[in-house]
Amino acid sequence: MIKIAFFDTKEYDKNSFDEYNKNYGYEITYFKNRLTAETAPLTSGFDIVCIFVNDVVDKEVMSILEKCNVKLIALRCAGFNNIDIDYLTDKIKIVRVPDYSPFAVAEHAVGLLLTLNRKIYKAYQRTRKYNFSLDGLLGFDIHGKTVGVIGTGKIGKVFIKIMNGFGANVIAYDLFPDSESAKKINYSYVSLDELFKTSDIISLHCPLTSETVNIINKESIGKMKDGVYILNTSRGKLIDTNDLIQMLELGKIGGIGLDVYEDEEQYFLNDMSNSYIRDKDLSILLSMPNVVITAHQAFFTKEALEKIVSTTFSNIKDIFEKGNCINEVKK
Repeated sequence: MIKIAFFDTKEYDKNSFDEYNKNYGYEITYFKNRLTAETAPLTSGFDIVCIFVNDVVDKEVMSILEKCNVKLIALRCAGFNNIDIDYLTDKIKIVRVPDYSPFAVAEHAVGLLLTLNRKIYKAYQRTRKYNFSLDGLLGFDIHGKTVGVIGTGKIGKVFIKIMNGFGANVIAYDLFPDSESAKKINYSYVSLDELFKTSDIISLHCPLTSETVNIINKESIGKMKDGVYILNTSRGKLIDTNDLIQMLELGKIGGIGLDVYEDEEQYFLNDMSNSYIRDKDLSILLSMPNVVITAHQAFFTKEALEKIVSTTFSNIKDIFEKGNCINEVKK
């Protein structure tokens, strides 16, 4: 029987995977801890390690997994920046879930934008106290604004379609432009500098790679319009947090909506409300009036979770029955 070690387990993970596993009959052991060098020895005796965005597979962990005879790392997410692919050998294969729901993430990005722009969170807090004043709640029409989208994969394209629905002027940047799509769904590709300079709203929908690490920093923000709104539902390290805070304090940025954070591993997806452990920069961001942060929940819809579960099991079946998989990550 195939044995799976499941790391960074939440209750919704266990419920969803247990239900779907009735069709497969795999032996799953759930660990609440993240996969790290300290927890990697727990994989001894397992064929598969199933991990999420904040689990770490670096050189040391990869070596331990090999010694434990793990044959497959099954990512239940699209990104694989938490795996050091350079140390991947023929002994271990990697699969991922590249397309669980672009709608979930794109719609969440729009939710962040509306919450920021129309000050919905402030209004909610006020009205609960019977304060119905409009002071400080002024927003702007998205209609007619220039929206810059960095990354035009499936999620980026869904976000673009939604922005078109608002009547925005959409421009985009991607290392691999899709000119046919640009004509079809009405957006235009520009240079990164032009996107920074002309966008009223910038939304990040690109993977974390060596080219995109800290793509939003002091220099790039300096090129942007005063009062620019920035959204990140992709990966935390796309933004340099220290630079972001500096530019927020200078009043350069109108609003920032984050579903991810540069050093989120210890905090996001966990209940830290009763802990004295705090991240200084995260605390500063949370205290700012024009910042809205959610807990890496953009993916978290019923439809997306079902797709993650079904694709993960399908990937595992393909690898062990066919020896290959369309969703395999290769060096």
